Amino acid sequence: MKIAVIPARGGSKRIPRKNIKAFAGKPMIAYAIGAALAAGVFDRIVVSTDDEEIAAIARDEGAELPFMRPASLADDHTPTVPVIAHAVEACTALGWDVQQACCIYPGVPLISPADILQALTLLEEGESAYVFPVAPFPSPIQRALKRQADGTASPFYPQYASTRTQDLEPGYFDAGQFYWGAKQAWLDGLNIHANARTIVLPEWRVVDIDTPADWERAEAMYEALQRKGSL
Repeated sequence: MKIAVIPARGGSKRIPRKNIKAFAGKPMIAYAIGAALAAGVFDRIVVSTDDEEIAAIARDEGAELPFMRPASLADDHTPTVPVIAHAVEACTALGWDVQQACCIYPGVPLISPADILQALTLLEEGESAYVFPVAPFPSPIQRALKRQADGTASPFYPQYASTRTQDLEPGYFDAGQFYWGAKQAWLDGLNIHANARTIVLPEWRVVDIDTPADWERAEAMYEALQRKGSL
């Protein structure tokens, strides 16, 4: 059995009620649930939350809420892996034969079902415990600058100050959209980044939403991509 687990706690601080706040006319969590449904590979789509309002909206959007997340796993400092491990354990206790679980974050309006499927194909090759998407940094990380209080700047990596950008190895960042993992990887608490293969997404289809300004930019990106037919 393949399950999607969408972790959506109720205590967002920087953007209050972020997971169910209206984004381009729909609750934010609807995009994650919709992508999981559209992927067509999940036997169950589960939302892990400590919040009754989020639970009700998630059910309306087509997800299941077979359990509520305990408060001990719903604070600002709880990492992802224990939350998904708890969900796998809870679903297994219900008699579900979970073999693979995909953590899909709730704030991912630009997520593509095709990426979920591509990552699953890699996971099923059995060469890694997890698979997740990355995107290239828009500028070479070796040319990053430090900025001092007086406005002056200096390179983080002086040895690359004179190297042509086209000669520098590209760097990538975690797209922060989803993580496919084998059941035992989640239960064993394996570090994702140290035990994974990756797929590469275009940088323009990745957005991190942590502040109101991020939210506005993400909505503008979403609406522009919708007009172009790219989503």
